[in-house]
Amino acid sequence: MFYLSRIKHKLPLPPSLLALPLREAIHMELEKLFLDKVIANLGLCVSVYDIRSIDGGFVFPGDGAPTYTVVFNLIMFRPFVGEIITAKLLSSDANGLRLSLGFFEDIYVPAHHLPNPNHFVAEPKNSKKGIWYWDFDEQSSYPIDDTDVIKFRVQSVSYPPIPVEQSKESKPFAPMLVTGSLDHDGLGPVAWWFTEEVEDE
Repeated sequence: MFYLSRIKHKLPLPPSLLALPLREAIHMELEKLFLDKVIANLGLCVSVYDIRSIDGGFVFPGDGAPTYTVVFNLIMFRPFVGEIITAKLLSSDANGLRLSLGFFEDIYVPAHHLPNPNHFVAEPKNSKKGIWYWDFDEQSSYPIDDTDVIKFRVQSVSYPPIPVEQSKESKPFAPMLVTGSLDHDGLGPVAWWFTEEVEDE
């Protein structure tokens, strides 16, 4: 789920940071540039792990800031296909579920990846939102709600291109999308399987 990625970057250092120790100033500037940002095919940056080398410090003509060549490691969040992750339910609608890890919320479980068979019960005041149920048998249905943590399997990780234009009705652009599935044994709300174990005992 988390990886170290080594990056080489030419970094202009603002004059306002020159009074600080060089390594501390560069670390602050790297966090400003990369923290909570998605790098295509690498993932979401959650921390600057360390700085391996600092070279340069040249001031180019017409530029009032020194530029350094910095080699550093970033801690990246990038789940792999088939990984099992625990998350919380963020929202539920007729298209499926949206899950959250707290620091990352662009996780979607489409309806065709929910436990099968299932059905959706819409809210009385908003037909687009509601609760999904897993129809375990003719007498038992298990809800997928926000009262419990949910285990899901990663189906894919994608990095959509930045749209040139975006309509007002469309979802906010997400630079990294994780698609998940609950349609496997042991997945879904943890309480489902805990309850079954108690009943078996």
